[in-house]
Amino acid sequence: MAELHESIARLLASRGQWRQAYHHLRSALDMMSSDKPAVPEQLRSEVELLRKEHAKAREESLRDSLTASYNRRYLDERLANLVTENSMTGEGMAVALIDLDWFKLINDTYGHLFGDRVLQRVVDLLQEALPDGAFCARYGGEEFVLVLPHILPNSAVQVCEAARQRVEHFPWETMTPGLGVTISIGVVHEQGTGGHVSGEQQLISADALLYAAKRAGRNAVAYRKGAEIRLAGAAAERVTEPGRRAAGY
Repeated sequence: MAELHESIARLLASRGQWRQAYHHLRSALDMMSSDKPAVPEQLRSEVELLRKEHAKAREESLRDSLTASYNRRYLDERLANLVTENSMTGEGMAVALIDLDWFKLINDTYGHLFGDRVLQRVVDLLQEALPDGAFCARYGGEEFVLVLPHILPNSAVQVCEAARQRVEHFPWETMTPGLGVTISIGVVHEQGTGGHVSGEQQLISADALLYAAKRAGRNAVAYRKGAEIRLAGAAAERVTEPGRRAAGY
């Protein structure tokens, strides 16, 4: 029976079905362990190799193929778990929706392959210096999400403003003369003590704030303080609502 499991495992592995192959090899190993005191080292090595291949395949299934950021599947799964966790701990979490400013113009001017390189570089910059447990996911097209668990409101705004500055100040002209890239961000914070706010609702709220950042002139981070929409950093000098200036964080 152990030999049968081993044979099936090799067949499944040849088809790239790592999860099923791993379980069959694991079964073969368990059977041989119960029958003999010493399990062949080759079988142990094959089980370990399949385990690693399965972990690699699992990780790749959760990554965006272009930017290597996490994909929408991972975002939906992880965000739901973090929302549940936050509702129990009340430690606070933030969700930031990010959009590249004038990205269609970049694609139209330099081509889609060049635009892909810009997206890859922006993701690299977004992922720099993220707090422990935070991650970046591609939301769709030129939109990305930063999820920041276990964080205070001011700290969340600071993380987003730092990311905005990294993108703005990157030497884009090294990619092509005259190029400049900026991003706009809407960030929402949920403490978790006032009831369960779903990940979907947080993304909707972040999208509304992203729109406010765009409306304020782009290249900005928009967030809420109470009922008031504010802008972070240098963008705080801009007008966000008729007759009202935004305050810094």
